[in-house]
Amino acid sequence: MHGTSSAPPALDALGTGGPYRSRNREVVHDVRGEPVAELSLVPWLFAQRSIRALRRATPPEPERRKKLLTRAGWLFASGSVDGVSPGSHHRTVAEVSGLPIATVRESAQLVGDYAATAYESVSQARPVGAADSWRDQRARHGSGVWTRRGEVLMVHAPANSSAVHTSWLDALALGYRVAVRPSQREPFTAHRLVSALRQVGYDHDQVVLLPTDHPTADRLVAEADVAIAFGGDEVARKYGSSTLVMPFGPGRSKILLTSGADVARHLSTITESIAGHAGTGCVNATAVFVEGDPAPVAEAVAQRLSELPSLPPGDERARLPVRRAAAAHEMDAYLRARAGDARPLLGADTMVDELGDGSAVLRPAVFLLDRPDAPQARIEMGFPCVWVLPWRREGDWMAPLRDTLSLTAFTDDAELIDALVAEPSIDKIHIGDRPTTWTRPGLPHEGYLGGFLMRSKAVVVG
Repeated sequence: MHGTSSAPPALDALGTGGPYRSRNREVVHDVRGEPVAELSLVPWLFAQRSIRALRRATPPEPERRKKLLTRAGWLFASGSVDGVSPGSHHRTVAEVSGLPIATVRESAQLVGDYAATAYESVSQARPVGAADSWRDQRARHGSGVWTRRGEVLMVHAPANSSAVHTSWLDALALGYRVAVRPSQREPFTAHRLVSALRQVGYDHDQVVLLPTDHPTADRLVAEADVAIAFGGDEVARKYGSSTLVMPFGPGRSKILLTSGADVARHLSTITESIAGHAGTGCVNATAVFVEGDPAPVAEAVAQRLSELPSLPPGDERARLPVRRAAAAHEMDAYLRARAGDARPLLGADTMVDELGDGSAVLRPAVFLLDRPDAPQARIEMGFPCVWVLPWRREGDWMAPLRDTLSLTAFTDDAELIDALVAEPSIDKIHIGDRPTTWTRPGLPHEGYLGGFLMRSKAVVVG
C-alpha cells in the first residue's frame, strides 16, 4: 500500500482585496529539491487591476507613514507575522535560498532597521533648497517643493539576498504605493514584509505582493509609473536608457591595495568583502587590485577562505551558500569555461562540495591574473569568487576600477582618493578597514532612491 503525501502549504498573493489564491501555482523547493510551498501566480488582469487600484489610492499622512514603517520594521524583524515567528521564517528562507541561517537572520534585521528608519533616511535625498510641502513657510516667497514623479512603484525583487528588500522601503515613506513581484525561488521575505506592513495598519491598496511569470512581470513595468529591477548586464542593457526604470546591478565591487598597505592587517576586511553574506551580494568584492606583486595577496586570501566549512544552510556555523547539486555543477562548469588563463589558487578542481542530500555547497574560488585589464575580472558568481590582479599608476590607471558599485581602497594618498570619489562610475567609496559589504540606513545605494522617485517643482503661495 502506497502512502499519500499532502500538498505543500499555500503561499498566497496579496492583492488589494486581501490574500488571493490562484489556479496557477509554482512549487517552491528547498535546496534538496523538497517542496516547501505552493506560490500563487497572479494572471495579468489581476495584476493590472491591482496596479490601477494602487494608483487611485491616497497615501497615509506623513506622520502616520512614519509610525507605520517603524512598527512594521520591528514586527518584521522580531515579531510574529501571520502566525510565523522570526526563527521559523529564518529557517524557511535558509532552506529555500541556500543562504546560511546566520546570514538570513542578519539580513532580516537589516530590513527591519531600514523600515524603522525609512522616514528619516529618505530626507537625506531631498535637495536643501526644496521643502517637503507647499505648507512650508519658504513657499510664501517661492521655493522648490519635493514631489513624487508618479504614484505607483513596481519592484522586481531577486533571490540572492533578503537585504534587497531594503531598497524599496523609502518609496512608502515618500507616499508611493508599491507593488512587489517576488522571486519565485525565495518569495518568503517579500511575503513577510508586505504582510507585516498590512498587519500594522497599511491598507491593502498601499502595498501588494504580485507573484507572476516573467512575461507578466515585464508588462507590469509598463503599467506602473516607475520601477526598480535587479540583475546583471542583461537588466542594465534592457532598462539602462529608461528614465522610468532604475536598474540595480551588476555590482562588480572591488578592493584596491596600494603600495605599502599591510595585507596581514587588512586580511579580515578583504575576506569579509569577498565572503561576507555568503558572497552572494552585489556589494561582495569580486576583484582585488594590488599595486605590486598580487601573488602573496592571492595566496593569503586563498588560505583564509579555504578554512570556511561546508555545512547545510540551517547550521549556525555555515558561512557558504548551498544550491541544488545540479545547479551547483552548472555554475562550476560555467566558471571554468570562462576562467581562461587565470591561475586557480583555490578551487582548482571544483567549487562544488556535495552534501549527500541532493544539495551542494559552493566553496570559494580564488584566481590569479597577470594584467589589470584581464576580462575575467568582470565575472560575478553567486558565491565567493575573486580575481586578484596587479594594478599600476600608469596610463589609464582608473580603467580597471571603473564600473564599480562598492570599492574599498587601502590608501592614504589624498589625490588618489579625490580621483576615486570624482569617478562617476564608482558608486560607493570605503577608505580603510570598511568591507565593501558595509552599509547603514540613510546611505545611498547606486544613488538615493529618492533622487529617482522625486523631483523638485517651484511653488509660490500668497
